[in-house]
Amino acid sequence: MKKFNSKIICTYLYSITKYGYPPSADDTLKYIEEMASLGFTTIELEGIREEHLKIVYNLRYKIRTSLDDNGLTLPYFCVVLPGLSSSEQKERENNIGLFKLGCETAAICGAKGVLDNSPIPPYIFPKDIPVIRHYEEESLQSASLPDNFEWKKYYEMLVSTFRNLCDIASNYDLTYQLHPASGVLINTADSFLHFYNSVGRENLRFNFDTANLFAIKENLPLSLYKLKGHIDYIHFSDNGGNKVEHLEAGNGKINWNNFFTALKAIEYDGYIGLDIGGDESGVNNLDDAYINSAQFLENNWFTK
Repeated sequence: MKKFNSKIICTYLYSITKYGYPPSADDTLKYIEEMASLGFTTIELEGIREEHLKIVYNLRYKIRTSLDDNGLTLPYFCVVLPGLSSSEQKERENNIGLFKLGCETAAICGAKGVLDNSPIPPYIFPKDIPVIRHYEEESLQSASLPDNFEWKKYYEMLVSTFRNLCDIASNYDLTYQLHPASGVLINTADSFLHFYNSVGRENLRFNFDTANLFAIKENLPLSLYKLKGHIDYIHFSDNGGNKVEHLEAGNGKINWNNFFTALKAIEYDGYIGLDIGGDESGVNNLDDAYINSAQFLENNWFTK
């Protein structure tokens, strides 16, 4: 069986698309074997909120053994904790404790970094923060903000919290990757650079998600130039330009020639994670989409 370049990562969205969000944490070892069976030698896993993350944490040594047995590496572990940006101190503190578990899991599995969606504003949803991957416009419009909300005070708290999170990650020799998505605060190159300057921690990174950035009309080559030195992990998928979706490379409207030209210009040498699928994307044959996109990357980028 062909093995793909070790810089090409099969992301956890593969398992999410097959089994729903979130997929059962108890089946994590099965997901590892399934990704390996496609030809990937490098994968991504996630711990999604408290219950899911704690199960993955309890499996951390079995996960490391499974990675070794399957000849896999795990450069990035996703710690999905929307409560980190809560306006409530008790909730933030609880999620900071969970973040530490995520960092320990990542370190035991040999990861270089942890990743989470960038902070979501302290919206109050009718039924708490919905357990979804992307906050669609309807969900966001149904949300309100806390009484007596003050942006300056909240932002100062957020900066302090993320300094602490970066320091926790640094204690495990990890970078902290912020992932752009609809409805979050850090979803463009400019917003990340502003936040990075406020937080002032070298290990804060931007997880460059091609589909999400294209969907919000970010110019991908220009963003790459702006973010030189701030990215070492890319989430790679195509997009049609009209909505959030994560398509096989070549099935959308992203100009990949321009993208790769900019990537070369900034001397990018990091990982590229195939992030294809999800309910929003309508990918018919998931295995083929991942295999074809890995071959696309090998033909267009990793032959440089």
